[in-house]
Amino acid sequence: QLQLAESGGGLVQPGGSLRLSCAASGFTLDYFTIAWFRQAPGKEREGVSCISNSGGLTSYADSVKDRFTVSMDTAQSTVHLQMNNLKPEDTAVYYCTAAPGYCSDYVVTGPYYVMDYWGRGTQVTVSS
Repeated sequence: QLQLAESGGGLVQPGGSLRLSCAASGFTLDYFTIAWFRQAPGKEREGVSCISNSGGLTSYADSVKDRFTVSMDTAQSTVHLQMNNLKPEDTAVYYCTAAPGYCSDYVVTGPYYVMDYWGRGTQVTVSS
């Protein structure tokens, strides 16, 4: 059974950093795109970043470019999202998702329902 489990969320001050992890089980990362989505209270769910092809393909939302970095450890079946220079507007529940295929800008900017599998989410709060 395909499962995704996020970890690493928490409370951080503006300008700080967090590293989210997504542990995948029940499938191999080789043939899937892993994407991070987030949802803030009262807002629509939005794509943050995706990765596929053992890390060879990545994409980022404009709002997180140059601050967030996604990486993949295929041996450990884990995907990380390194978040630097965090801002209050980054506060949200972050979800790890998976779908067969390749990472592309459409995965990040398109509708969230293209992703087939979802983790339970991890809360990230950026506040002083």
